[in-house]
Amino acid sequence: MSGTVAIPTRSIFALLATLVIPACAPQTAPAPATGETGSNMTAATGRVERAIRRDIPMTNMIRAAHAAGTRDSSGRPARNYWQQRVDYTINARLDPTTSVITGRETIVLRNNSDTSLSRVFLRLDQNIFAAGAARIQPFGSDIETTPGMIVTRIVVNGQVVNLKPAPARPGVSRTAGGPVAFGLDHTLGGIELQSAIPAKGSATIEIDWNGKVPQVNRGRGLRGGRLADTLYQVSYWYPRVTVFDDLRGWDTEPYLGNAEFYNNFGKFDVSLDVPGGWLVGATGVLQNPETVLSPTTRDRLSRVLESNDTRTIVAPNEMGAGRATAAGDRLVWRFVADSVNDFAWATSKSYMWEATRATIPGRGPIPVHLLYMPGDSGQFKAAAAITRHALEFYSGLLSPYPYAQITLVDGPELGMEYPMFLMSAAGAADHEVAHEWWPMMVSNNETWYGWMDEGFNQYVNVLSSAARRNQPAVLDGIGESYGRVSGNELESPMMWPANYQAAFYGYTTYGKAPAMLSMLGAIVGDTAVWRAMREFTVAWRFKHPSPWDFMFSMNNSLGRDLSWFWNYWLFTTEAVHGSIESASPNIGQGISGPSRVVVRQDGQMPAPVVLRVQLAPTGAPLTRMPNSVMMDSATAIVTYPVDVWFNGSRTFTANLDFGGRPIQSVTLDPFRRFPDRNPRDNMWPR
Repeated sequence: MSGTVAIPTRSIFALLATLVIPACAPQTAPAPATGETGSNMTAATGRVERAIRRDIPMTNMIRAAHAAGTRDSSGRPARNYWQQRVDYTINARLDPTTSVITGRETIVLRNNSDTSLSRVFLRLDQNIFAAGAARIQPFGSDIETTPGMIVTRIVVNGQVVNLKPAPARPGVSRTAGGPVAFGLDHTLGGIELQSAIPAKGSATIEIDWNGKVPQVNRGRGLRGGRLADTLYQVSYWYPRVTVFDDLRGWDTEPYLGNAEFYNNFGKFDVSLDVPGGWLVGATGVLQNPETVLSPTTRDRLSRVLESNDTRTIVAPNEMGAGRATAAGDRLVWRFVADSVNDFAWATSKSYMWEATRATIPGRGPIPVHLLYMPGDSGQFKAAAAITRHALEFYSGLLSPYPYAQITLVDGPELGMEYPMFLMSAAGAADHEVAHEWWPMMVSNNETWYGWMDEGFNQYVNVLSSAARRNQPAVLDGIGESYGRVSGNELESPMMWPANYQAAFYGYTTYGKAPAMLSMLGAIVGDTAVWRAMREFTVAWRFKHPSPWDFMFSMNNSLGRDLSWFWNYWLFTTEAVHGSIESASPNIGQGISGPSRVVVRQDGQMPAPVVLRVQLAPTGAPLTRMPNSVMMDSATAIVTYPVDVWFNGSRTFTANLDFGGRPIQSVTLDPFRRFPDRNPRDNMWPR
């Protein structure tokens, strides 16, 4: 979750709460029956009224990947799939007197592609805090401007990189005298190599840098920050190699403050030098507790997995060197994490420490750590139970949580996620835990397609929240709500890169995917959606799926060609806008016999015709229609497949016949799953 998102998580939940009503959609579509489709030609022009696109648009990028055999229409990684591996060894020192972190890292880049690399691109995200940096939104007075990330040394395979090369001149090789750097004052920089990294080869890159952690006075920061000189949340903090993949090559989107993660998987071995008495939480597992923690702290930690109780590890009156931590003016905390795509940490001399456990299905218990300021206990009081439930719930829904632990930390940022590490209290804990699956395990390109983790996350948050309350999940109404957004000129399609989504970034990234999946559940059944999403998650764990991989995976898992569905939701901003145009005869008149209901769709997006038919409670025996499901003795759900619109018509006549039982009323889209601007015209009688 981004600190600059237009619609934050809690606001999204509040919005969804106003849009849903408790109802229960059918879990499987009944067999279709006959109806009458209107003419597909207009009298004036002779044109088809609505041309339904029924394929998935394929860009040059994804076509090339299919041709190369790295991806295919199965939606799974194909036979020639590859991705880079990047390992980091980092040594960093925090000086609270200046709030500067000084670091040295060694990067091992394994080029698993078939392409030699003459350049290496680097993410230098801390440069967004520098004066004059390009940003989606300007900083307010509450976020400090800093000098940014200052790189002082780069060495590639033993060759020193020229950090300030002369301007390029025609006919003169920039790298004749060795590798040169570029863009070191931007969020995206890099190195021009004198000797390319060969295909299937590797390179070792050493970088020295330093940067000041910005002060954040109140509210959420821009992914971390500090409170005075006593608490530091540190993220996006080290130079990292951008992704080079089979789709676009190097990921060269700048970091502008909105779009978040797209990182390489690898191993991190990180040593953090902080003042004695300061507690540290981080991605990874602490490797040297015996040298940084006091015997009492270590003993309490050894008991965390014994029960679901939340245990105090360090109380407010136990802080300091020689009490919470080992004695010494400074201590070096070493953390190691493998198969992760980022590393973040936090430290404070004022943290108290609590811990509990979560029991992962198929794996057993893991520790859940909470580091927070004593005055913020109210925000963290429920965080342990929420995090435990989320880890266990999403492990069952999607795939088992694979990491050894998880840590939540207090600070100016209370809504961000990293592998094994959350900057969150109770309010956003469920949402941030779900990010451990997307994008921390299933590492989509969030700089382009944020809906593939934020949007999926918002959807499963609805399921988790309901399960935590021991209630059924309510997905009704979410799909319909998009009808009131569609048509706004500020909205871009979900397939647009996140950096270019402007005012509707929050909705497009967070809010639209739950609406899409709500509608999908009305077509194939909600439980089928959950099963298919689990299969997608398992297939792409620790890999980089594209939206096309998701679409093809869902089609294959669900056993349906839903290409029309993905086209309209992802590549357009169209809606259904259904209505009952007319009905005759008998409906609402207490007269039995066949009736005809004319359904109209005014939008470009097609949808199945789903009718709730309310019958008289008593009367002659019912004659069941083959495409109906009885919800009770007098309520039938009648469904016609989306195919009835594929000839281009805008009207469809449903022939309803339940024998001698009169029809009292008919409601179109009774579970409110299909995007509709005006649902008031979905009832008959009006």
